[in-house]
Amino acid sequence: MFADRAKIIIRSGKGGDGHVSFRRELYVPNGGPDGGDGGKGGDVIFQVDEGLNTLTDYRHKRKFSAQNGEDGKKRRCHGKNGSDLVLKVPEGTVIMDAESKKVIADMSGANRSQVVLKGGRGGNGNMHYATATMQAPKYAQPGQPSQELEVLLELKVIADVGLVGFPNVGKSTLLSRVTNADPKIANYHFTTINPNLGVVDLEGCRGFVIADIPGLIEGASQGIGLGHEFLRHVERTKVMIHVLDAASTEGRDPIEDFYKINEELKAYNPELAQRPQVIAANKTDALYADGEDPVERLKKEFEPKGISVFPISAVSGKGLKELLYHVQNMLDSMDESPVVFEQEFFPEDVLIRENLPYTVERSPEDEHVFIVEGPRIEKMLGYTNLDSEKGFAFFQKFLKDTGILDDLEKAGISEGDTVRMYGLEFDYYH
Repeated sequence: MFADRAKIIIRSGKGGDGHVSFRRELYVPNGGPDGGDGGKGGDVIFQVDEGLNTLTDYRHKRKFSAQNGEDGKKRRCHGKNGSDLVLKVPEGTVIMDAESKKVIADMSGANRSQVVLKGGRGGNGNMHYATATMQAPKYAQPGQPSQELEVLLELKVIADVGLVGFPNVGKSTLLSRVTNADPKIANYHFTTINPNLGVVDLEGCRGFVIADIPGLIEGASQGIGLGHEFLRHVERTKVMIHVLDAASTEGRDPIEDFYKINEELKAYNPELAQRPQVIAANKTDALYADGEDPVERLKKEFEPKGISVFPISAVSGKGLKELLYHVQNMLDSMDESPVVFEQEFFPEDVLIRENLPYTVERSPEDEHVFIVEGPRIEKMLGYTNLDSEKGFAFFQKFLKDTGILDDLEKAGISEGDTVRMYGLEFDYYH
């Protein structure tokens, strides 16, 4: 079975605890604190693997954990960092929060690797807490806890063009004729169980990737039949070729078929029904001369709405070249980059939502420096990947949403002043 969906639980590594110890050497009766720091916990990283095309690896194992950081040791020895957990997925995999269904990461386009859960930061050993008044601190900082999250993985195929239509209208035959794909073809409903991808090469053009999305039926958007399993694969396509049985070989009206399929697309995702479409009026080789020309009837219905109709025969190849060049022209007028889903859910946001205290103070040594401290800030910095653009954007949103920026302004901060937070330093600009 083609595995394009999986639900798993991921857990980052806990930070190692700081160590409490004191120097014990000959001739040094009262040695100072020498407890080392704990190691950082491992991150959970998702990475694209070009050799994969399904999510089968995640169907039989449900829990995945990165390694914890080692505790600190005496003699100022730092605990070893925990190993990162790298989870390989096929290109096109969308990682979502299982509960809200909001996107955490889309492993497509330029995004080949993404840290989804940060490991906890290691705790400081007692060597950091010696002061003039407390020279033998018996306290060390615990490591930050691990993060755990249930995520939904969905593979949404990456294709420029999607073939949609009822079962048995000739989509698989069309795909096999215009590409190097080799779909299984048989005359019964749901013959196509997997989305089939093929590359269309056109003389004088760059060509495009086309996907045969398995036959839809009424109620597909409610998950009837295999509807939901397949509709997700249409979501990335920029243009849809709507294949209709112009000859009504199964006794259905092609105009009704068009509207029924579009209702399913709209019910699943309203934005899908707005995507540009072109109609391939298939099976023209099975038309008879008597009565109204069904192709003309389709043109009369759809061309005033801006949807071009091309009479084709997927069996003989008639009309395919005109259809494909028209689709290529449509693609040429669009943005070349693939459809990539934006991040909507930040795991660290959930984990730092507790209303922990923080302080905002002007530095006694320099009036242009402001210090922000407290467990909430420390927790946020420990879990946020500030090296990434999205992580830094989250950090800026955090400062605004928690009221820290307002508090800095109340404290009298001015343009160009410096803000310090646990080793992080940045200039303030409104």
